[in-house]
Amino acid sequence: MLKRTHTCGELRKENTNESVNLNGWVNTVRLHGQVIFIDLRDRYGKTQIIFNSDDYSGDFEAVKKLSMEDVLSIKGTVQARGENAVNPNMSTGEIEVIVETMELLSETAPLPFVITDRESALEDLRLKYRYLELRTDELQHNIIIRHKSYQAVRSYLSEKNFLEVETPILMKSTPEGARDFLVPSRLHHGKFYALPQSPQIYKQILMISGFDRYFQIVKCFRDEDFRADRQPEFTQIDIEMSFVDEEDIYSNMEGMTRHVFKEVIGTDLPDPFPRITYDEAMSKYGSDKPDTRYTLYLQDVKQFTDMSDFNAFKSAECVKAIVVPGGVKYSRKMIDELTDVVKTFKAKGLAWMKMDAGHLTGGISKFFEDNLQKEIKNATGMDDGDIIFLIGDERSVTEKSLGALRVEIAKREDLTDKNNFKPLWVTDFPMFEMDEETDKLTFLHHPFTSPTTQDVNELDSDPESLKARAYDLTLNGYEIAGGSIRIHSPEIQNKVFSLLGLSPEEVKEKFGFLVEALTYGAPPHGGIAFGFDRLVMLLTGSNNIRDVIAFPKTTSALSLMDGSPDSVSEKQLDELNIQIKKKK
Repeated sequence: MLKRTHTCGELRKENTNESVNLNGWVNTVRLHGQVIFIDLRDRYGKTQIIFNSDDYSGDFEAVKKLSMEDVLSIKGTVQARGENAVNPNMSTGEIEVIVETMELLSETAPLPFVITDRESALEDLRLKYRYLELRTDELQHNIIIRHKSYQAVRSYLSEKNFLEVETPILMKSTPEGARDFLVPSRLHHGKFYALPQSPQIYKQILMISGFDRYFQIVKCFRDEDFRADRQPEFTQIDIEMSFVDEEDIYSNMEGMTRHVFKEVIGTDLPDPFPRITYDEAMSKYGSDKPDTRYTLYLQDVKQFTDMSDFNAFKSAECVKAIVVPGGVKYSRKMIDELTDVVKTFKAKGLAWMKMDAGHLTGGISKFFEDNLQKEIKNATGMDDGDIIFLIGDERSVTEKSLGALRVEIAKREDLTDKNNFKPLWVTDFPMFEMDEETDKLTFLHHPFTSPTTQDVNELDSDPESLKARAYDLTLNGYEIAGGSIRIHSPEIQNKVFSLLGLSPEEVKEKFGFLVEALTYGAPPHGGIAFGFDRLVMLLTGSNNIRDVIAFPKTTSALSLMDGSPDSVSEKQLDELNIQIKKKK
């Protein structure tokens, strides 16, 4: 192998007449009689190399047999391309290398898909041969952006006096909502570690330990049901601070986010980030992670439907609508497709009307007399050519269904510019919500989130009405970070556990070490965790979170490349004192 003097993305016109050595993969081969053009590729770029039978000292017939993805080492001389031959799409497009000698370092097997065309293969096949897919320009770019994002985060937080501290990967099982991945102990039969869903408890204990500014870019694990946008193992930027309130969190995290976007992709984000309460977000957008790149606001129209002859909405707790400009083009088939969308959010159906020549037509328009139609038009801002969609149901069903409809319409209308970034803080979340299956209170964020009151008696009086000192940072319809001011009072923490239905014995078993730590002088503290994979997905403009992870799992939590999860030997199971039971 020839030691490379330059990378395949490095050479420029000023290198003309230099003797160079390049190593890389064959990206393309073009045969022109006694001249062969090859684009040689490494992670830095591509360089056009030329084999001329008159100048090449090696076996020209062997060159003719080269295939895409063969690995070469070449020596040659740089020459400038003619003016008409310059390739503006390559960083090295002004030059080419005339090859003198070549060594075939590795010959590729027949490729399962075309590397230069990812869409030529289904995702499952690409994931099986992930090492090949990672050679593509798109994924190489994504992984580089991921690296730059790591560095930008670390540099910013380090300059702000945050300490990077590693927390355990093997820990006690302390369920925070999702299922734990359990790891059996060989040395302690019948006992298990858990892989962390987050470092939440450890970072709070670090605050109690006097480390007032902590961060970690950390792997987390959640054994969740199949989710298209989730991975069983994921990366988060974990952050905690002492002696702070919400404003300190907002200020520091906005600064970090602006720094990352500027350093990595050269984009300026607003200063400061806008804020909206949870109640306002649900009322206006039907989502607690609203995409504010477009309008399509939810509008309350119950006063008008109550005056109509459309009886189906009369008993509804809430009736809201979305006006879609130019929606008169929506066919019955398209409306049926949108109806299917809202039904997945428990809506019973989707009512609609179109505006034509100042009058509402189609759908449920016959139930609205002329004056009422004018009132709706004036109140909602409808114009000729628009369509209005209406849902009447319980408030949560109405808002969430229309929120999903809003997102779907934005996709269809191409309202989501990937280069337009709209960050937004969502604040004042409910402390608790009622679990419909168990009819018990459950936490909306996690059980260590501080309520807005420190009065224990207020916790008892009406817990469902309580607000939490919780906040989410959203961007373009995604939650990219979530956090809260934490409970630092052991009395309040125990009361919250009690409201969640945990007995003192259960609290001691699951969280006893944290509650005890809180009794030894816990400072007021709060923090946040960024979904790093999702953040990188937005930075790269990718549509799929798996495209920004080097070795992701499928939506069913499988690794198609290495075949995990897999069965293990009886010997391994015996060592762990584990027996596999057959499912009934």
